[in-house]
Amino acid sequence: MATPEVTQPGEPLPEVQIAKPGGPRHAAVAFIFVTIALDMLAMGMIAPVLPRLITYFMGGNEPRSAQILGIFGTVWAVMQFFFSPMLGSLSDRFGRRPVILLSNFGLGLDYLVMALAPTLGWLFVGRLISGITSASIPTAMAYIADVTPPKKRAAAFGMVGAAFGLGFVLGPALGGVLGGVNPRLPFWAAGGMSLLNAMYGLFVLPESLGLESRGKFSWKRANPVGSLKLLRRHRELLGLGAVLFLSYLTQQSLMNTWVLYLDYRYHWTDRAVGLSLAMVGICSAAVGGFLVKPVVARIGERKTVLVGLAIGWMGFAIYGLAPTGMIFLMGIPVMAAWSLCGPAAQGLMTRHVGHTEQGQLQGSVQCIRGLTALIGPTLFTFTYAAALRPGTHFHLPGAPFLLASAILLSALPLALAVTRREEGQPTLSSS
Repeated sequence: MATPEVTQPGEPLPEVQIAKPGGPRHAAVAFIFVTIALDMLAMGMIAPVLPRLITYFMGGNEPRSAQILGIFGTVWAVMQFFFSPMLGSLSDRFGRRPVILLSNFGLGLDYLVMALAPTLGWLFVGRLISGITSASIPTAMAYIADVTPPKKRAAAFGMVGAAFGLGFVLGPALGGVLGGVNPRLPFWAAGGMSLLNAMYGLFVLPESLGLESRGKFSWKRANPVGSLKLLRRHRELLGLGAVLFLSYLTQQSLMNTWVLYLDYRYHWTDRAVGLSLAMVGICSAAVGGFLVKPVVARIGERKTVLVGLAIGWMGFAIYGLAPTGMIFLMGIPVMAAWSLCGPAAQGLMTRHVGHTEQGQLQGSVQCIRGLTALIGPTLFTFTYAAALRPGTHFHLPGAPFLLASAILLSALPLALAVTRREEGQPTLSSS
């Protein structure tokens, strides 16, 4: 078994070779795209009906149901935080294929358990398992890194972003339609899609990580703290991790205050709010699917990161300051340019680790996202509440978005500094 080389601080990294175990077919990469899209679609489908199901089990007690829903969300995020690096490290040791397929089968069966849940306790267990099985996304990202040349990884990660956006748009809409028939129907549909996808993967998904490229499994690396230590290996790796942390943190403002803000500020109906969210998903998917590749090809990954940050913060500022709903909508395509940042940053990061650690790297990235999911809801909802508190000197409903804008803007000089290369000193591996 190959042992990972240890690079001393200050030494250039060895050249990374792309493993081609049998030459994974285009169908395999398409399967990874579909897997992520279906994961997001399934999560989006149950979003409109999960609160209703909880309220049913709580006998119509709305305040208590809201508390339970918050607990469900926190537990899901905690499972993601702890199991993402573990599954990523397991895929470095045993290969990507078994981890991805087992997660798909597990997720499908779990949705069926939730569809049949007779009590709130069963539903809670199902949500807990869902957090674990959905943590396979880093492994899917590592698969893409395995089969894609370094210079093309940003574009591939951009397509993954498009898959996220696709699920974000279609999931809630489809879940709302199915939930109108029966609150448990979206769970059945989500489970069926996950299981069909897993069965399809059994036939089309080859292994992307050859035996000679696999590393040893270590509990020190498979836990969140150990996984994040990987980022300390290189200045640019650590700095880009910090940039992603700030970027993912701003995303929490959208997830936790969007509906509250639009209802309070512009008095929009549920339909209008839903359409605005669909517009966010469509614009983000368009950037990931159609703009990342040509932009990276033209100006490179480093400048793409900077451009995404330089434009994206303006969108959040427009959200927070827009006096009318129409001006607010104008901020959506501006904010969508921020989607250029993530794929390009991850493309840069993959160049600083070998194939034996791509899974661990993606687990680290998911850990960063998990941390923001634990911090963000409280940060932005409390900021929103403080801005509306009676007697406050500044009545500023858009405060959460202005805070997000400031956070994203602060990531720009950080990204500029950590990606600045010293002349004549190679820091990025190539193939």
